[in-house]
Amino acid sequence: MTEKFKVAIVGSGPGGMSAGGRAAENGVSHVLLERTEHLSDTIFKYQKGKYVMATPDILPLRSPMEFEAGTRENILRTWRRQTRGLKVNVRFEAEVTAIKGEKGNFELTINNAETIAAETVILGIGLQGNLRKLGVEGADWKRVQYQLDDPDEYEDETIVVIGAGDAAIENAVALAKQNRVIIVNRRDEFARAKEGNLSLITEAIAKGTVECFYGATPARVAPGLLVLKTPDGEAKVKCDRIIARLGATPPRAFVESCGIELASKDPAALPELNGEYESNVPGLYIIGALGGYPLIKQAMNQGYEVIEFISGNMVKPADEPLLEEKFGDLLRDKTVAEIVQQIRDSVPILSSLTSLQLREFLIDSTIHLPTAGTVIFERNEFTNTFYSIVEGSVEIHVNPDDPTMNVRLGKGEFFGEMGMIAGRRRAATVVAAESGFLIEAPRRTMIKLLNSVESVSRTIDAAAMVRQLRTYLSPELSDEVLADALETAELRTFKAGQQLFLEGDQGDGVHLIRKGSVMVSREIDGREVVLSYVASGNYIGEMALLNDAPRNATVRAAIETETLWMEAEKFRALLDDVPELHDRIWDRARDRLREAEIMQARPEAGNLWQFLIQEGIGEATDALLIDESLCIHCDNCEKACAETHGGTSRLNREAGPTFAAIHFPTSCRHCEHPHCMADCPPDALLRAPNGEVYIDDSCIGCGNCERNCPYGVIHMASEEPEKPGLLSWLLFGSGPGPGQDKAWSAAQRQKATANQEGESLKLAVKCDMCMDIEGGAACVRACPTGAAIRVGPEEFFSIANLAR
Repeated sequence: MTEKFKVAIVGSGPGGMSAGGRAAENGVSHVLLERTEHLSDTIFKYQKGKYVMATPDILPLRSPMEFEAGTRENILRTWRRQTRGLKVNVRFEAEVTAIKGEKGNFELTINNAETIAAETVILGIGLQGNLRKLGVEGADWKRVQYQLDDPDEYEDETIVVIGAGDAAIENAVALAKQNRVIIVNRRDEFARAKEGNLSLITEAIAKGTVECFYGATPARVAPGLLVLKTPDGEAKVKCDRIIARLGATPPRAFVESCGIELASKDPAALPELNGEYESNVPGLYIIGALGGYPLIKQAMNQGYEVIEFISGNMVKPADEPLLEEKFGDLLRDKTVAEIVQQIRDSVPILSSLTSLQLREFLIDSTIHLPTAGTVIFERNEFTNTFYSIVEGSVEIHVNPDDPTMNVRLGKGEFFGEMGMIAGRRRAATVVAAESGFLIEAPRRTMIKLLNSVESVSRTIDAAAMVRQLRTYLSPELSDEVLADALETAELRTFKAGQQLFLEGDQGDGVHLIRKGSVMVSREIDGREVVLSYVASGNYIGEMALLNDAPRNATVRAAIETETLWMEAEKFRALLDDVPELHDRIWDRARDRLREAEIMQARPEAGNLWQFLIQEGIGEATDALLIDESLCIHCDNCEKACAETHGGTSRLNREAGPTFAAIHFPTSCRHCEHPHCMADCPPDALLRAPNGEVYIDDSCIGCGNCERNCPYGVIHMASEEPEKPGLLSWLLFGSGPGPGQDKAWSAAQRQKATANQEGESLKLAVKCDMCMDIEGGAACVRACPTGAAIRVGPEEFFSIANLAR
């Protein structure tokens, strides 16, 4: 006789196990079917000793099972104990091979033989049974593997880890303790990784314990050899082992055989579910990674909630209070679910996300309800968030000199992508044209979305290309002209130091720099001399096209750079169609030629350029430089900094490199994509609209920013003790006397701090460019000779005039 249950749960991962626990707790007739001989196979296959994080931190846990950050072993041990304690009806080595029937009468086939019946079915099968494979020639080599059980099993090997997600990073860092490890990332950053893992891998690469190929993909494998396609051509990497952590795809064939429809034909598409996790098949529910929520805590919450839904209890999802707080006034006449659906229906780039994915995206975002005339952001602001328009419209003021030159965007469109991509100042002012509903997404949230949902990436790239052409070249360019120009256009990425083109090459196209910066050099007297620096928001390579002559200079990426490349003939056709653009570009080309002639006559200035770029000025948006020929070493700059910031200086004048008369002191250069902001648990590192990167009062003193900054401009400091007054000076010689320096000396600070009870909490301090002080940076204002200057990218050319 066929057994029958109210609920059959397929898969004992975090979601399925939690559902089983809640069913047992509520006395619901159930069976939990697991194809292996142990619980939670995905986590069981994590590398031994792996530390499992309980993210997202702000999300409360709903489950009879406990879960907090800890080692893989401890978590699995806890779940085994609690599953037994709740008497969850688990059947191991029971693989479900088919599901047929309808709500109230489903039939599940186990191991292609036995059948059981259930009124409802919960799929918590995850994705790990469908691991992505390399799929290149030679990938059947016996030392290509797709899992890592115990990193301590391998020693003194050269191991290539392919992938950029959390699993790949954790494998690489663990293996690097006793092996040479090379990680291969097909993109230029680890955007999909959790913040903690991002910090781990960037630190490992910076220290050299892990080597990295960015922008690389496997081409073929041979025993002991991996051949990669890189931006510089093929690279041959000798290795003893390859571990490919390429993620997984939904088990499409099995899911569709159950009658479940997927959101699209994309191999990575997920099923569409309603707010109760029910699929298009009534009575068949999906939770966990297969439903678009791969995080453990999310899956466990869904396991709890789905049993409640099946039992007729309409509990709100665990993230509901977070979204209620987020939506605020919007909830007067709509529910959270209705607002989420409105967003999906109104914004095409978000329509391909499942409701669950969209809810997670919205938790990270900010909701704005501007009235007509509200300024969203202003031209030259230093913000990099991305906006989607759910209701209403905005006007983009393209030309500050012509108030009539505006572009209107309405419902379903988006803006802000250029600041997000480039990390430079906003290129235009955006104002609400009418009352509306906007979603502002942080840059990191959007980058994660771009890397995980291809349709979003394609849509934004296509729109960004059109807008960048209009912004960089001419706002008057028509859609028809642009469509032809973009027919062969493509995005290209370059690593720091990689050439865009060489002096003497034939001009095959022009590069519009949308992210990063480049340096222009020419061979003079047998050596390469840097002539200029070009930041994002500009174009390069047009001279060879205008003159129909070979390239007259070499152009290399100063930092990681992304360009929009346009074929030569398409660019020339664009100039022929728009005579005003032709004249404007010719004028700019003549200016560049004059700048090059000046620099060519003074090759020592080119050496200065080379020095500045090597020191990282290529990613700076505001840098402090000191002209040593004028500096009298009075230290007024450092003293003024200390006095302005409660006694702790954010500037070390003596530290830092020097070239010729130019000194680059240790002071924040406010990078276009700040390294320090990459892993700040309380989000205490912020960027002001004017570009200042600063630390607010929520700093907890974790030190991540200090470790992540490659320039050593952040340090941890205790709050300064209160300075003694005049009486203390008279009686005990404590503190500064009349006419003496009011800043603490190191000895005074140490002595005063030692006299305090307890030990002060050390918090991060860094230059904030005196953002709240009238007159600007105190270090510059305090310099009696004008030796200290702060410069942005647009002023870098003038720096060359300081070379002696």
